[in-house]
Amino acid sequence: MFDKLEFRPLTQKTWGDFEQLFGKSGACGGCWCMYWRLTRREFERNKNSGNKKAMKGLIGRGTVPGILAYDEGTPIGWCTIAPRAELGTLNRSHVLKKIDDLPVWSITCFFVAKSHRDRGLLEDLIRGAIEHVKTRGGTTVEAYPHSPVEHKMAPVSTFMGYPAAFERVGFRFCREASKAKWIMRYDIEDHA
Repeated sequence: MFDKLEFRPLTQKTWGDFEQLFGKSGACGGCWCMYWRLTRREFERNKNSGNKKAMKGLIGRGTVPGILAYDEGTPIGWCTIAPRAELGTLNRSHVLKKIDDLPVWSITCFFVAKSHRDRGLLEDLIRGAIEHVKTRGGTTVEAYPHSPVEHKMAPVSTFMGYPAAFERVGFRFCREASKAKWIMRYDIEDHA
């Protein structure tokens, strides 16, 4: 579907591309993909410009919070992929609590440019995230997709993906965390 798709980590060098993709509204309601990194109070207080500043600060300290997808040099997609230990809100979640003490990397968010939605980019982003984890020595990737539904949902409701996309890439079901969320895993060594 994409002839020249490539992935790059979000760093100071690619910050401008991230800004271009997320636009003035910070992807969705000023989130700037800080939802899983801040307390709810901080996130709500920060909204747009504060969350953007917080994300830029992370990158300035050398944190790589995810990857960008490019089609012929244009940023078209985003995937948060980071060690679970870096995602404070995820670690405080009663619904998405840890399965075990394995040091997993977590996929918590996707954002795709409106012009590129419904073209299969989600699975490509998942594969790109797995490759990103491999290059950093990780062994297990965990995801928290919205449980299967029969009707199409608005993009704002599906920012964590669908189980079917993860299954097609090789993730396995681990636990139904709630009626709305599954926990799935991909073991890199099993797919070597």
